[in-house]
Parts: sequence; C-alpha cells; structure tokens
Amino acid sequence: MEWARSGDDVVIVLEPGEEIHTSLRKLADELDINGAVITSGIGRTMNSTFGYMDETFTYHRRVIEQPAELVTLQGNLARHEDGSAFTHLHATFADDDFVTHAGHMFEATVFVVAEIHMRIMSNIVMSRCPMIDGEFVELKLQNHEP
Repeated sequence: MEWARSGDDVVIVLEPGEEIHTSLRKLADELDINGAVITSGIGRTMNSTFGYMDETFTYHRRVIEQPAELVTLQGNLARHEDGSAFTHLHATFADDDFVTHAGHMFEATVFVVAEIHMRIMSNIVMSRCPMIDGEFVELKLQNHEP
C-alpha cells in the first residue's frame, strides 16, 4: 500500500494481493482515523464478494472469482464500540463480458491495482453499533470539535 495525504484527503494505491477492507482498516489505525468517507475507487480485483441485505437484515452474497474491473467504490470508515476499524463499502464490478454487478462489498482482493480516495472527517466521530437482530451494524455520528 502506498498513500499520500493533503489535509483531510488521502489518496491510496493498493497493489496486487492486498484486500481492500483490510488495507483501509490498517491505514485507519496507522493514521488514527475515527471517521472517513471513501468517495471513489477504481481498479481491477479478483475474488470479489458482494451482495445485498433483505428485509430480515440478512445478507445474501455472490462471488466473482475471476478478475473484474472495479468500476466504482464508495462507503465509509468508522470504529466499532471496541475501537477496531470498520469499513462499510459498496462497489460496482464489471466482468470481462462487460456485465456489471453491484452491491455491498464484503471482500475484494486487488488483481492489478486499486486507486482510492478517502476524505477524513476530522470533526466527526463515526461509530458502528450492532443491532439486536440480523447482521446490520448501525452507524452513529457524533460531532467532535478539537
């Protein structure tokens, strides 16, 4: 992973073999980020798992094992109640037949490169609190003026 920062903006370049969620969480710990928005991401990934949540708050998953274009990536980064970093990402992938697949991104490994922009929310603490039923983890916001 390579990254550069300008104020609250961070540009991240991930290399082959790096998993996107894992890399962003590692960077959050390194930079002590308590809230951020992932505004864009492009590249080429493989073993990409994505899906959707149904009315019972249960996720349904699909996997694209072969390399696919990462057409869009967006989401946010927050902290669990225990302080660990949590990334909530949605993505659109295009397979080699130009068919797009989109949804909540559970996992994606970089095949060629991933280029990501993240905006740090310096004055907002973002935290994730699990709901009682289902897999959904609710986002809570708190203003934090320095």
